[in-house]
Amino acid sequence: MFINKTADGLNNVCGKNIAQFRMKMGISQRELADKMQLVGIDIDKNAIQRIESGKRFVTDIEVIAFSKIFNVTLEELLIKSYK
Repeated sequence: MFINKTADGLNNVCGKNIAQFRMKMGISQRELADKMQLVGIDIDKNAIQRIESGKRFVTDIEVIAFSKIFNVTLEELLIKSYK
């Protein structure tokens, strides 16, 4: 049976990077949700928290919006371990 999670049980591979990029920008989860809404993605602060903790799946549309907001490539968001 296929399980749609990472090896460590997370529902996404980009949540940790999203948290790091958000903190680098110096914005709160609520402010990130507001920025997402400005680009047309209906998301709230609680969804951001669940994404960052790996409890929520992230759609491809949301990944593209995050990459635009953070001004990073999709690869940096999805693969590269941000430090």
